[in-house]
Amino acid sequence: MRRSDLVEATVDALRQAETSLPDWVMSSLEEAKRLETNPVARSHLGFMLENVGIAQGSKIPLCQDTGLPIFHLVVGRYARFDFDLRDAVAEGVRIATKDVPLRPNVVDPLTRKNTEDNTGEGMPDVIIDTVDGDSIRITAFPKGAGSENMSLVGMINPADDPFDFILKAVEERAVNSCPPLFLGIGIGGTFDLAARLAKRALLRMPGSSDIEMDLLRRINALGIGPMGLGGDTTALGVKIEKASCHTASLPVAINFQCWANRSASRVVR
Repeated sequence: MRRSDLVEATVDALRQAETSLPDWVMSSLEEAKRLETNPVARSHLGFMLENVGIAQGSKIPLCQDTGLPIFHLVVGRYARFDFDLRDAVAEGVRIATKDVPLRPNVVDPLTRKNTEDNTGEGMPDVIIDTVDGDSIRITAFPKGAGSENMSLVGMINPADDPFDFILKAVEERAVNSCPPLFLGIGIGGTFDLAARLAKRALLRMPGSSDIEMDLLRRINALGIGPMGLGGDTTALGVKIEKASCHTASLPVAINFQCWANRSASRVVR
């Protein structure tokens, strides 16, 4: 496996993620528009679909916030390479920043100095999983600040209902997250593990279990609607990831994602 191939795959995946939406996300938006009973909400869903069409046709980012560079690498145990994976992905991000182009969003957290190329200390964020096989699958998952800023971790009382906590958080925060939303939920583990579970849940969308579908129904019953202007569609998807936790603890993390749930993948061999 050549380093240049992973760099190229990073650029290609990031370009596609920034200028289009996955088919299942588009289908979710189209179905929401079809079923929406609120005329204003239905109109906004139509605008979202139109926006994606313009971006796809012109190959320009579909949102002015091109997000933080987040990637999921699924690495085959038998993949043969002699280079640093994170370094190769970072080079791809630097190239994509100029070529797509991407807004330079990455800054030092204390000085607020912009790195100008969307890389920096801890960036890009690369999540790595290992599976059987001899290839690497890279998924670009750019994450905008509007929805990320509404995300949270709560260390709630084990006697409390985690779904009540989730509903209250969505009720308070959804309007500032560019709904309709996709919600990655992490339940259990530790403070930091719950947050990572929530991010992984977004990567593994959509959810389909009875618990996830019931939570989605309860969220949509809030009536917040697209852009917070009212309607039947407050969220388009919910995915829950769990981990065992301490008997005296119940961490719950909610990773908000806006309607533009962007991702794209490439495979390198």
